[in-house]
Amino acid sequence: MRILIADDDATSLVKLEAIATRLGHECVTATDGSDAWDLLSTSSVDVLLIDLTMPGFDGPGLCRRVRQELSDRYVYVVFITVLGNHEQALEAMSAGADDYLAKPLDPLSVRTRLIAAERVTELHRQLVEVQAKLVQATADATERSLTDALTGLSNRRRMEEDLANMHARAQRLMRTYGVALFDLDHFKSYNDHYGHLSGDEILRRVAHRFVNDVRAGERVYRCGGEEFLLLMDDCTPSGALVAAERLRVAIADLAIPHESRPDAAYSVTLSGGVACWDPLSGLTVAELLEQAGQSLFEAKSAGRNRICSASDSFSIAQRD
Repeated sequence: MRILIADDDATSLVKLEAIATRLGHECVTATDGSDAWDLLSTSSVDVLLIDLTMPGFDGPGLCRRVRQELSDRYVYVVFITVLGNHEQALEAMSAGADDYLAKPLDPLSVRTRLIAAERVTELHRQLVEVQAKLVQATADATERSLTDALTGLSNRRRMEEDLANMHARAQRLMRTYGVALFDLDHFKSYNDHYGHLSGDEILRRVAHRFVNDVRAGERVYRCGGEEFLLLMDDCTPSGALVAAERLRVAIADLAIPHESRPDAAYSVTLSGGVACWDPLSGLTVAELLEQAGQSLFEAKSAGRNRICSASDSFSIAQRD
């Protein structure tokens, strides 16, 4: 352990340091409360052996400060009092001390206090480790609950949370945001022809490509089946349309064979519908998603493999 001995009595200080060092502990020393606090607040200390009365901070004052300001770690505090002064011992314990020693110092008493201190500090270290593991386990469980197991994308629950936060932020700052709903074209026929395992692999490949192609201020989600959503911060209708088109082209460029399509494309493609929110629209999140869904329906009806927008009937279709 690393022990700080704070005592303005040179004899007691030297004696305590000699006993602790013989027991294999590392010692640092201070002769007043202010120096002791500087060492405590700037370095790692496991045990504080402190005289009850010292210049600078007195013992109880220093102990209270340790308990109040160093709550992120546990310092085992042992006060040094005059033999028979029970009031001082009670004052020390009330200030937050773990134990006390009486002068004149007895090596056996010092050793027993340090053995107890080592056990308690080790228990506190273990507790901190367990707490850290629990915090990490909770964070991991939360992240898993917000992640789509198949694709690794954020799932519908995370999407709803992020949409609500984005909407509130846009209202507060008078900013815009946009959404794009995507649907893989003729995905049911792909599953029927190639099997569901192959369909799952396509969803993973599409998700991986999305992750590679989204830009700063954009986030993509799997919101169900073969449907995905792109959330875009602070965008214009034309900018949102271009962003959605970028992802449509990225999927088309994969050139994944889809021989069972009823049209002539014969590869996996994507259709999308875009809608944007602005401070003057007064739309709710649900209404914005409905607009994007209607635009997606228009893209499907117009031949698929294209993006349509709810704003001014913008659309970008398949390039020949």
